[in-house]
Amino acid sequence: MSEPTQISAVRWLSERVRVVLAPNPSPMTLEGTNTYIVGDAGRVIVIDPGPADDGHLASLRAAVADADVIAVLLTHHHIDHDEAAGRAAEMFGTVIASSAVAERAGEVPVVDGERFGRDGVFLNALATPGHSSDHLCFLQPEDRVLFTGDHILGRGTTVVAFPDGDMGAYMASLERVRAVGAERFYPGHGPVVEDPTAVVEEYVEHRRMRERQVLDALAEGPATPGELVVRIYDDVDPVLHPVAEMSVRAHLAELAKRRAAVEDGERWRRI
Repeated sequence: MSEPTQISAVRWLSERVRVVLAPNPSPMTLEGTNTYIVGDAGRVIVIDPGPADDGHLASLRAAVADADVIAVLLTHHHIDHDEAAGRAAEMFGTVIASSAVAERAGEVPVVDGERFGRDGVFLNALATPGHSSDHLCFLQPEDRVLFTGDHILGRGTTVVAFPDGDMGAYMASLERVRAVGAERFYPGHGPVVEDPTAVVEEYVEHRRMRERQVLDALAEGPATPGELVVRIYDDVDPVLHPVAEMSVRAHLAELAKRRAAVEDGERWRRI
């Protein structure tokens, strides 16, 4: 159990959506994890309860008040999103729901395309593997907003967390998100995305650029993933290089599938 922190304020994003920012800022989580409360005063769904922090859980309890919590719903099983799920579900007397791909015992499985919820509070599930194999986004059809978890962030780009993450799946998921036509994104970290179409295009081009950089670096000679990171991410704080290496490895695995690169011992070379 973490030390209690100051209770955070609840911020309304619309008549149906509130957000509570978890106190876990970092280079990876930006200002912290956004925990969303979706619904009205009577019934709500809590998305991504975040870290098991006493102050954050107290904030959620105060925000939910006497509402019926349909579920604690997870975009994916990374600790900055799901650590508090068990405590939150117990506190609200409800269930944890997550992707059926995760197959977590005791959790309600959510499948791609499912209209999840009840009693007037519904979200449409969209499978978006890539950052992780079990990642889901959720569309709130009334407001045409998409809760994007770590698939798309409010600032910067996300990590494709190899080996569970998959670059080919991630690129396909970006196209699925583009096709939804959401008017705003509510990300797992960072501010609301007001121009979804432009941001999806930026994400697609960013990943294409990184792939080109990997291929260009391999053209200079065989290299380990770590060596590629040093060559490619020279504009990124070295503290983030281990994280960047996960995305580089995901790019290499995708290039191997397309027979554009091959692993040779500890190094990779271009074909």
